[in-house]
Amino acid sequence: MALSRRSTLAALCLLLALATSAAAESARSFRVQATGTGRPILLIPGLASSGDTWTTTVAHLSGRFTCHVLTLAGFAGTPPIDGPLFPTVRRDLARYINEQHLDRPIVIGHSLGGMLAMALATDHPDLVGPLVIVDAMPFLAGPNMQVKNLEEARPTVAQIEAYMSSMTKQQWDAYATSGASTRYMVTSASDAETLVKWSVATDRQTLTRALVEAYSVDLREGIAKITSPTLALGTWRGWHDQLAAYKIDVPREAFMASFADQFARLPRLHFALHDTARHFIMWDDPAWFFGQVDAFLADPTAATRDRGFDGK
Repeated sequence: MALSRRSTLAALCLLLALATSAAAESARSFRVQATGTGRPILLIPGLASSGDTWTTTVAHLSGRFTCHVLTLAGFAGTPPIDGPLFPTVRRDLARYINEQHLDRPIVIGHSLGGMLAMALATDHPDLVGPLVIVDAMPFLAGPNMQVKNLEEARPTVAQIEAYMSSMTKQQWDAYATSGASTRYMVTSASDAETLVKWSVATDRQTLTRALVEAYSVDLREGIAKITSPTLALGTWRGWHDQLAAYKIDVPREAFMASFADQFARLPRLHFALHDTARHFIMWDDPAWFFGQVDAFLADPTAATRDRGFDGK
C-alpha cells in the first residue's frame, strides 16, 4: 500500500509538472519554428506580421544557420496573451535563449521586431550575438510624431489608443481589409494582399496595445549598453511616397540624418539605406538584403568599422 501511495504521489507530481510546463508554453508571448543547422539565429517579425515574413530569408540562411522564426502572440492568427505584449516578449526572449541553451544567437528583427531585438540586447548585452535591425528605430515616435521625447509623444499616443479602442467591429474590419496602414510598405500587389490577410487575422486588442507600447518606448540612451556589432538597414521610399500624397517632401538626406541621430549612441554599428525598396526590404529586394546580411555576418567586426552614414 505504501508503494502504491508513493507511486500515486509520483504520478501526480509528474502530471503537475507536465501541466505547469504546458501552461508556461501556452502562455509564452510568441510561437517558434526552428529549421536548419549551424549557429542559431532568432528572426522576429514586425507589427501584425507572421513569421512567414522570413520565409525567403530562412531559405537563404538555413543551410548555414539554425533559424528560430518567431510569430508574436496575437499577430496573424496566433493566439493572443493577456496583458502587455512588448515587455512580455522582451522578457520571454531572454528566457527562450536560456531554455534552449543558445550560445549568443544572432538576432534579426524587422520593424517592431527590430525594436525588440535592440531591447533584448540592451537588457542582456552578454546574451546575444550580432544584430540585424531591419527598418526600425530606437525611438519610433520621434520621426513619426515629430517629437523629441516620450513626454511630448504621450498626448498623441493617448489619442491613437482612444481612437483605435473606440472603433466598432465594422469600422475595424473595414480598416484592416482596406490596406490603408500597409499599402506603402511593399511594392508588389501580392505582397500587399499578404499584409492585409495578416492584419485581418491579427487580434484587435493585441494590435492596439502593441502599437501603443511601441510608441511608448525610447531606447536611444539604452542602446549604448549594446556590445554586439549591429547592422541597421533603412528605407525611405515608402515614407517618402506616403508623405508626398499629402504634398510633403522629405529628402533622402533627411531620412539618413534621422537614422544617424537615432543610432548615435549605439557603439558598433553599420548602416545602409535602400533607395527604392519599401518597408519589407527582404521582399522588395531580396538580393540587396541578402548581400548586406551575408557581408555583415561574414565579419561583423570589420563591417562596423564604418558606420555607413555618408550616403554611399
